[in-house]
Amino acid sequence: MNDSAIEARILLAGALELDPADVADDAAMGTVETWDSLAHMRLILAIEAALGRELDPDALFEIASLGDVAALLESANNDSAES
Repeated sequence: MNDSAIEARILLAGALELDPADVADDAAMGTVETWDSLAHMRLILAIEAALGRELDPDALFEIASLGDVAALLESANNDSAES
């Protein structure tokens, strides 16, 4: 598991108020009981805090799974490495 995947699991677990070990690899909206609109907003805020910037408004609606969070963090890490 790469650093982005680990960070994504930790951020999602915090937003869902779960232990990171309890977040399944295929965790997604609609499959995790505690992933409601409030948890989604906590996740967005956690991602923005981790990245140190606000997300593009369109990205808010594209995040629907653990994989989406990991991909977003990986992309942000790649962008900052190129700068």
